[in-house]
Amino acid sequence: MKFSTRAIHVGQEPDPTTGSTIPPVHLSTTYTQSAPGQHKGYEYSRTQNPTRKALEQCLASLEEGEDCAAFASGLAATAAIFQAMEPGDGVVGGHDLYGGTFRLLEKVFHRWGLEVRFAADSSLEAHDRAITSLSRPRLLWLETPTNPLLDIVDISALAQLAKTRAMTVVVDNTFATPYLQKPLSLGADLVVHSTTKYLGGHSDVVGGAVVARQKEVMEGIRFLQNAAGAVPGPMDSYLVLRGLKTLAVRMERHCDNARRLAEILTKTRGVARVFYPGLPEHSGFQVAGKQMGDFGGMISIQLEGDAERAHRFCSRLKVFSLAESLGGVESLCCHPATMTHASIPRELRETRGVTDTLVRLSVGIEDVEDLIADIEQAL
Repeated sequence: MKFSTRAIHVGQEPDPTTGSTIPPVHLSTTYTQSAPGQHKGYEYSRTQNPTRKALEQCLASLEEGEDCAAFASGLAATAAIFQAMEPGDGVVGGHDLYGGTFRLLEKVFHRWGLEVRFAADSSLEAHDRAITSLSRPRLLWLETPTNPLLDIVDISALAQLAKTRAMTVVVDNTFATPYLQKPLSLGADLVVHSTTKYLGGHSDVVGGAVVARQKEVMEGIRFLQNAAGAVPGPMDSYLVLRGLKTLAVRMERHCDNARRLAEILTKTRGVARVFYPGLPEHSGFQVAGKQMGDFGGMISIQLEGDAERAHRFCSRLKVFSLAESLGGVESLCCHPATMTHASIPRELRETRGVTDTLVRLSVGIEDVEDLIADIEQAL
């Protein structure tokens, strides 16, 4: 079956008892056993839940992986990957990384004994230098497109590099979604998602997931999913599963709107620079065209002027909401330096390009003319 058909049907067969077209949400925390140790595959909902299992089956199918573990948030999914490592293991992260991932590596797992390095830029050479600096390199963590600078890294090339050092390759596919990009087919071992974003799609559920190319890679993560218990509830799982049904059509509209808006912003007074991989002048345009089906719904812009002007712009928007998060049907504006990336020290943040005049736009599926007009009036 093709993508949209799988999104609607995998793990979501009609209920065999009632014929209900939409499977029921299983709210039960526990399951009756016919005798000690004899049950129907379910004992306790932290360990396994039918609604969560349906979501995991669907996500594994969409990412073309063998297994998926759903979590209570994207950071819970991320933490499980790092927790499955050993003290002294080395992690290389990208140069432009979600602030929460950076905080988790620097403030939590570095203290627990992981050796952490960050590549200086998106190039193969920069990642190679970072890997070489580790005493025991074990994991390469990639974002593409990156958050918030929309940089592109070559998944295939970096996966090949990592395999020469026997490293596990993880790709945060939150921005692209499996509709636009399939990292597992490009050589990654694991894909991580904040299902809060495009997969849920309606800004009404928090969740996360890890998908593995091969089931055995998930053993430690599966153990931690149950042992640490950071699992989504059945209603959270249901809301993400419902969101997946319309992922393809939503992503097409997100991409169309973002492309149109990005093209206009390149010619707009008051905008010093536009970060969007779908623009031919973007440094990652060729690689993005090779590994993505389209260029996504995220845009970042560097405004002319200072921090005060950027704050005024964000506050004057009427259709775009000034809010954390991304990927919902509604358009959102974020000021990374004071919001999503505030946990990164200022000097390091600015060195990487996350300055006080950078604004990130999650372009929704509204009428694009209204979005254009809103940006123009705010400027």
